[in-house]
Amino acid sequence: MRRCEECAHWEPAGAPGCARCARLVDEVVAEGWRAYMEREFPGAGPEEERAVAELVTDEPDRHQWRVVDAAYDRLTCGECGGRLSRGPVGCGPCDLAHGFRFAAVETDRPDVPPGNEHALRVNVSVVRRPDSVSEAELLLRRLALPVLLAGRLPTTAQAQATRALYNEGASMERIVAAVYGEWDN
Repeated sequence: MRRCEECAHWEPAGAPGCARCARLVDEVVAEGWRAYMEREFPGAGPEEERAVAELVTDEPDRHQWRVVDAAYDRLTCGECGGRLSRGPVGCGPCDLAHGFRFAAVETDRPDVPPGNEHALRVNVSVVRRPDSVSEAELLLRRLALPVLLAGRLPTTAQAQATRALYNEGASMERIVAAVYGEWDN
């Protein structure tokens, strides 16, 4: 894990407030798209990418979650004008697309505990659509990103203990110590 040069959080835990960390979270998704396009549609340009994105989002259950999320990034919501699935809660097309993204395939990366990819996917989704959750949920999910990207997975007890610290009003320093100290084992 590395510290962000802009916000000093462990990368990318400063997202969505830190622009650099937010770009790093987006890159988790974008790298999956690039690999998919190079493998399946080498040499495709922007127009072809949009057409592929439409095909992918029509069948999210046939593609890896990173590819599906990146496909939605290439489509514009007709209601809110933002990236499809990332608009404000209450935007009908974005809410629908956000739900469909969870039909996508999750395959754990090599050498990570089973369930790491699911946890990473959920946390990335929350950080990329922060208005969909409470402040507490956003904080805990973004703090978990560096741990998950490093290939670790908290136990249920660790996650519950960290949430309890937040609920008890623990200082940010104490919560961060719990996330990065205890989960580091």
